[in-house]
Amino acid sequence: MSADVDRSEEEDDVGPVNITLKLGEDTDLWLARDEDTGVTSQGPTRQAALSNLDEAVEGYKGAGDSPTEADLRELGIDPENDTSGDLDSSDVFQ
Repeated sequence: MSADVDRSEEEDDVGPVNITLKLGEDTDLWLARDEDTGVTSQGPTRQAALSNLDEAVEGYKGAGDSPTEADLRELGIDPENDTSGDLDSSDVFQ
C-alpha cells in the first residue's frame, strides 16, 4: 500500500507525504516507510507504525534532544569515548 497524503491541514509546514505501508512478510508487524527520506519504522498496528514513522522522520530532520551523559551510560556507552561520525564511515550500517 502506497499513498500520497496531504497533511497540510494538520501541520502548516508539511507538504504531501509519500508513504509505503505494508504488513511484514515474516512477522505480524506493520512496516511504514517515508519514501522521500528513506526512513522506515514499524509497529504492531498500522496506526502504531505510522505514529512511529512520524517520530522517526522528526528525528531524521533534526527534532529531539541530544542524549545526556546519564542516557549514554544507561545504554552502556562511555561518554568519554563516544564520538560522532558520518554514517558512510560506520561499519554498523553496512
